[in-house]
Amino acid sequence: MKRLWRDPAVLIALGVLTALALAAIFAPLLAPHDPAQQIDIVRLKSRPPSGAFPFGTDPLSRDVLSRVLYGGRVSLGVGFLAALGSVAIGTVYGAIAGYAGGAIDEALMRTVDALMAMPRVLLVLTVIALWGGASPGALIAFLAATGWFQISRLVRAEVKSAGTRDFALAARALGATDARVLVRHILPNAMSPIIVAATLSFGSAILLEAGLSFIGVGIQPPRASWGNIMHDATGVNLWWLSLFPGLAIVATMLSINALGDRLRDALDPRDLPPL
Repeated sequence: MKRLWRDPAVLIALGVLTALALAAIFAPLLAPHDPAQQIDIVRLKSRPPSGAFPFGTDPLSRDVLSRVLYGGRVSLGVGFLAALGSVAIGTVYGAIAGYAGGAIDEALMRTVDALMAMPRVLLVLTVIALWGGASPGALIAFLAATGWFQISRLVRAEVKSAGTRDFALAARALGATDARVLVRHILPNAMSPIIVAATLSFGSAILLEAGLSFIGVGIQPPRASWGNIMHDATGVNLWWLSLFPGLAIVATMLSINALGDRLRDALDPRDLPPL
């Protein structure tokens, strides 16, 4: 972990993510206008960036800076909660499959294989179409329910490997129950890949939410998200509507991926320097 904290890429990534998170949390204090307010649809619509409106205005004369700040609350919040749900479901599912083994493991993994055969975007779009729309809470549930497949396979492999090691065998020999062996001994030793998977799942959920909102099936106006702000630029030549939320998405994804890569390297015992 000392090596991780000395890595400039990690410090930059954490700084960017912290800045974005703080800007989203304190959006009511930082935003100069209400994100849904149409300030003056006759005189102030589609204004380019200026001193009065640093990020410009959209065709409805709404302040883009305010919408980007408030949109960060939605995009980051949906991504974080969806990733948390995916990791929870995948960890429980994979742990049960890996520890039980045999026919239970086979049945659970074949179910995952069948679910993974469907593209995630298509699966989410199908569920949203059947549901009849997606509120932020519903979108979090949809993304969490479709994002745990790879995590479950990763956890299963770690649990099967850890279950045959000496500390797990010793715990069983001392009379520990299966639940105690799994929760107290095996899962803590499988946390490193789970942490890395959670980091990457966070970025994947943010990108998927932005894509769904961009095509009009995710977060619905007037609620702002980075994806539907970019959607407002379709059909009009207003570059600032795509630039600023796009930069926020790119900065977030680059930071998350850099942090995930460095975490994977730092938590992999095979990459530790020799003594």
